[in-house]
Amino acid sequence: MDFDDSYVLLSEEQLIYIITIPLSTSIILANLVIILGISWNRQLHNTPNYFFLSLLVADLCTGMALPFIPLMGLNRHLSFSSCLVAHVFPNFLFLAFLFNLVMVHYERYICIIDPLHYNNLWMHRSFPLTLLVVWTPALLYAALPAFGWNNWTGCCSYKRVFPNAFIFLEVYGLVLPAILAIAAMTGHVLWITRGQLKDICRLHRSVERGSQASDQEHKLNLRYTRCVVAVSLTFLACWVPYLIYMHVSIALVVSDSKRSSTTHIVLSCTGIGSMAVVPIVLGLANRQYTEPALKLLQKLRGRCRPRTQASEEATV
Repeated sequence: MDFDDSYVLLSEEQLIYIITIPLSTSIILANLVIILGISWNRQLHNTPNYFFLSLLVADLCTGMALPFIPLMGLNRHLSFSSCLVAHVFPNFLFLAFLFNLVMVHYERYICIIDPLHYNNLWMHRSFPLTLLVVWTPALLYAALPAFGWNNWTGCCSYKRVFPNAFIFLEVYGLVLPAILAIAAMTGHVLWITRGQLKDICRLHRSVERGSQASDQEHKLNLRYTRCVVAVSLTFLACWVPYLIYMHVSIALVVSDSKRSSTTHIVLSCTGIGSMAVVPIVLGLANRQYTEPALKLLQKLRGRCRPRTQASEEATV
């Protein structure tokens, strides 16, 4: 590697760290706040919240590995074992995060569409088995390059560790179907909610014996509209950047580009980082998860106010 190549590699690594370290720190801290909130509240110690805890742990690990994922696109001089660890482990954490996200959405989806059989789900009867089903396939698939499915030629990059067939299978056989399944379940839930809202409004009109919509109906429609807008904005902000990054990466694989451009580095950092924000959005939307942190902040504010007042009186 000559001086120009080493300088470009160093600048690309610095750009990755500049973008990912603030994102990684924010993701880690937010996950810790939600995890502690669930752990401190004994009323939340049930199977659905254990599933969400598994997702938060996977998201926490993804946040830790976030600075290393864009580094996969760079050509680095590492040994075979070090190169495998640098590529297989972040990929495993990413797949485990995605599978946990699908599991949490599926569990809540069944709770809404079939509440009578919700407690009889196999997921609730055997929680350890569910964790194995979620985490083990991610580990097995990510570890395939370590068992010989690789293009190792001496230079460490994702194209040498992950063959094209491996990348296409992961993207179009695992990642994209998972994202589509999450979008389909979310859309179906919104559709069911809209139908239930119409039934409530119809019953309300029959009780009130009026033909025009009341203020209560307007409030319900406004709340539903806000919910749809929030879900749509969350999907656009969290999933669209990752989908763009994913297809740009596939285009680079097909074109056999040897170096990652600055645009691709920015897309990879922001795309993966925005996707990792999804569990944080779900957690912060639940007041029970954030209640311990809010109480702690209120106590700290209460302790700080007497000190500030005492200092002001002393100066006067």
